[in-house]
Amino acid sequence: MFTQLSTTADNFSKASSMVFRIGTDAHLYDDPDDVSISPLLDSKFDSEKCEALKRLLALIAQGLDVSNYFPQVVKNVASQSLEVKKLVYLYLLHYAERQRDLGDQNPLVRAWALRTMAGIRLHVISPLVLVAVRKCARDPSVYVRKCAANALPKLHDLRLEENAAAIIEIIEILLNDNSPGVVGAAAAAFAFVCPNDLPVIGRNYKRLCEILPDVEEWGQIILIGILLRYVIARHGLAKESIMASLLPNIFSNEKTGSESDTGYLEIKKTYEIGLQEPELVAMVSRSYLAGPDKHLLHLNNSDVISSDYISSRFTSSKTDDNVKILLQCTLPLLWSRNSAVVLAAAGVHWIMAPMEEISKIVKPLLFLLRSSDASKYVVLCNIQVFAKVMPSLFAANIEDFFISSSDAYQVKALKLEILSSIATDASISVIFQEFQDYVRDPDRRFAADTVAAIGVCAKRNPQVANTCVEGLLALISPKSINSTSGSMDDEAVVLIQALTSIKDIITQDPLSHENAIIYLIRNLDAIKVPVARAMIVWIVGEYNSIGNIIPKMVSIILRFLARGFPSESIETKYQILNAAVKVLLNSKEEDFDTAKSILNYVFELAKFDFNYDVRDRARVLRKLLSCYFSSSGLEEKPDNNEIWLLLAEHIFGEKVKPSTEMVNNRFYLPGSLSQIVFHAAPGYEPLPEPCSLTESDMVKGLEEPAQAEANDSDVDSGSLNEEGSYYSEDSVTTSTRTDSESAASESDNNNTDSLINLSDVGKPQEETNDLGELMSKGDLESWLDDNDNPGPSQNVAERVPSARISIGDIKESAVSPPLVSVDTFFENCSSDSMSKIFLTNEDSESLDQGSSLESQKDVPVFAPMEEISILEPGQTIKRVIHVHFHHHLLPLKLILWCNDKKHPVKLRPDIGFFLKPLMMDLDAFSQKESQLPGMFEYTRRCSFTDHLAELGSDGKDGDVSPTKDSFLIICQCLASRMLSNANLHLVSVNMPVDANLNDASGLCLRFSGEILSNSIPCLVSVTLDGKCFEPLNASVKINCEETVFGLNLLNRIVNFLAEPQLTT
Repeated sequence: MFTQLSTTADNFSKASSMVFRIGTDAHLYDDPDDVSISPLLDSKFDSEKCEALKRLLALIAQGLDVSNYFPQVVKNVASQSLEVKKLVYLYLLHYAERQRDLGDQNPLVRAWALRTMAGIRLHVISPLVLVAVRKCARDPSVYVRKCAANALPKLHDLRLEENAAAIIEIIEILLNDNSPGVVGAAAAAFAFVCPNDLPVIGRNYKRLCEILPDVEEWGQIILIGILLRYVIARHGLAKESIMASLLPNIFSNEKTGSESDTGYLEIKKTYEIGLQEPELVAMVSRSYLAGPDKHLLHLNNSDVISSDYISSRFTSSKTDDNVKILLQCTLPLLWSRNSAVVLAAAGVHWIMAPMEEISKIVKPLLFLLRSSDASKYVVLCNIQVFAKVMPSLFAANIEDFFISSSDAYQVKALKLEILSSIATDASISVIFQEFQDYVRDPDRRFAADTVAAIGVCAKRNPQVANTCVEGLLALISPKSINSTSGSMDDEAVVLIQALTSIKDIITQDPLSHENAIIYLIRNLDAIKVPVARAMIVWIVGEYNSIGNIIPKMVSIILRFLARGFPSESIETKYQILNAAVKVLLNSKEEDFDTAKSILNYVFELAKFDFNYDVRDRARVLRKLLSCYFSSSGLEEKPDNNEIWLLLAEHIFGEKVKPSTEMVNNRFYLPGSLSQIVFHAAPGYEPLPEPCSLTESDMVKGLEEPAQAEANDSDVDSGSLNEEGSYYSEDSVTTSTRTDSESAASESDNNNTDSLINLSDVGKPQEETNDLGELMSKGDLESWLDDNDNPGPSQNVAERVPSARISIGDIKESAVSPPLVSVDTFFENCSSDSMSKIFLTNEDSESLDQGSSLESQKDVPVFAPMEEISILEPGQTIKRVIHVHFHHHLLPLKLILWCNDKKHPVKLRPDIGFFLKPLMMDLDAFSQKESQLPGMFEYTRRCSFTDHLAELGSDGKDGDVSPTKDSFLIICQCLASRMLSNANLHLVSVNMPVDANLNDASGLCLRFSGEILSNSIPCLVSVTLDGKCFEPLNASVKINCEETVFGLNLLNRIVNFLAEPQLTT
């Protein structure tokens, strides 16, 4: 009995204790390990993470070791839940000291620890990561040092200016490493962090050349490009290479003073060997140095450009040891198993090797044609340029470019172009035999390309022009056209291309091809393709006076064409009108009346044609020939309208001159991605200016590492404030937002937003004219970003702005299409006058020393601004600045000068202003949208609440106010938010079709725009879902061919749509 009473008492005691512990976490101490903790730590729900962390803390309180959960706990530090963060920090406080993986005996553990730290992309721990990387850069393990080199780009990507010098110092240490694997990783870090800091390479140049063959393959590619850029910047171009085309008067036959040099005549003689078009070589050389954009800009001023490259900027690849060692070390890499390495090494020899030694790259490049289809295409794109510049280089290897049935169409097209470039008198017959088989290929598009290649061969080798014309005429004969087994549309492509090639060949020497013109005239009736008929009619009109037979046939053929004029196609009617005018202007006295009667008859037919373009053209031509015609018909004698006759003779009387071959004017460095896609890919940079790296730059580079070492202690210790927390740039921006916004409200009458305050720090009354620091209002999307962080002891809330810069309208610049004009307002908020205010580029000082701003392709261009002589207190002055951003992610670094003092400023582009409105209707929008599916379509969702403030509380009970159209208000709010943050055109608005007026589901707004830099369309669709008087779910969809731009624009739109509207 007493035992039962004792048991009952224990049960009552436990029950009572449970009642008192309801709502607390005390139950975790009873059995803290009763469930699996690992799955809870990996859960996507914060409540389960909290449960697991509380159980871990309970185990710690009981003295148990739970350090094996450390990796799973650390990753939860990025959680958005404050409760989870707090529990994670409590766990880390207990176990952080035990996690000393950077000091572990196992090098793999040390490397993994460094990789983990570098992967945490937080400004707060960047000083700690920098210390860890500096330590691991001197680690005895090669793998750890390589991981340290790979961590530097991640550290640099945080964009902390105070770490830049230390990162460059570590890169130089790693470049001097004895391990090839470390050097390759260090070269990759150098190319990402400081590609233009070439003095760092100069101090290790010969060692890097010697270790180059042992570096891993992908490191070799980067290191070859770095060494080539250094050699050109330090020692100049090789005067025995193709780059000698930039020497003044290299192609001139006149004797100049420079020919007094004993080696000049030898260089000129060597240079002319194997070059078919020296002007093309000069164009390629300038594109390598200045970039295609700058070269095309100065295309009409080539003499000025070439004269800049004086002989002092050239060295000898035979006597200069630095050039010789680079060529010697890259020579074995021509036989690398990596195709990209072979292309990189071939690029060095193509640019720097003597012309008689460039042939060493031929066999390695031809060997790469046996690789995969993708590699074959890339290699052929580079061989194509080599063959255009130096046809003799591959002239002996025509068999390697013969077409295989398994080749892709793109590869076939490249091989055809190469064959037409390297064709010589000895090989042209063999090539034509191959072309005869290609013309009969079932792929008629490829057959048309072959016909075009035949025309190119004829123009480059005039001695075979007659043979080519005979073969091409056979393709357009009625027998050949009617005997084809393919469809007429496919054959029309070949026919048109054959006539185009014949027309180009005839233009070279019309007199020798009279029989070809007669043959075309006789077969005109058998050709039914409109474009082909129009081309033959053009030939008839253009060469109506050639020889003895054609002038007699012209009147007959014109009568034939005039009789069938109403049934001809529009293209043919155009050419009939033009041909009749040309015949009249070139006709002799006995044929003049006949030509005039035929032309008048054609004019009368065209006057009543169904196509208004034909009618307008006939009306214009009649007016030009008004001296021969009147409203009543023909005139016997010309009137006093000689001006019209002279104009007509100027338009139709001049013969077409033979044009040079149309070549692609955009050339990029061999082996680069830009050479494949024919535009400057992100990150592409042309070669540096020859001899731009002077001895003073090298000496200055030696002094910078010593200064960096002296500042290392300041960087590491000064990054923590008195409370022990890191003072980041983001915290400054957040804390000063209210001050900037209050200052911005003063300029509302200018309809501008304040983006930067020039504020005084410390005592305003003593430093009124010293503008102090630059404070940014916005985040990374703002145009003007902050530069320096204030010290941790400064009270940010007490800053008093003394001046302010704000921007207004942003639009296309009238100065140049790539530029963007920005309305900038300068306001003096202090009590003293300010003078000499203007903005300059940060690189303007280097420009004065001789460097070229435009040579830095990835750096935006800033046009000079008009100086503000004086700015009185309270005065606001507007200036328009013109800027050019090469990429929407790159800032423009400026210098603000005021009172003879400079202050750094960053002009960071808002991606919404890289667009301009593109006018289109709904049908065009839908058609373009259907052409951009899949990888060109991006979608994100967000919440939209701007309409709630406008609608107020009228619809809380579901009743819509009769004075407010809720759909209209929602459309206005959404359109206003979109158009105020991006230059777009509102295409259409689709209203929801529902009986419930409170349901906005299905409301869709469509916007269109195009990218300023390349005019690529960008389509934006915003679809809403939800109730009118509640927060709406917005689905944003963007269709754009530029993937990076589209994704960034999508993120930007989602951010400003989800941001609540500011209320005043």
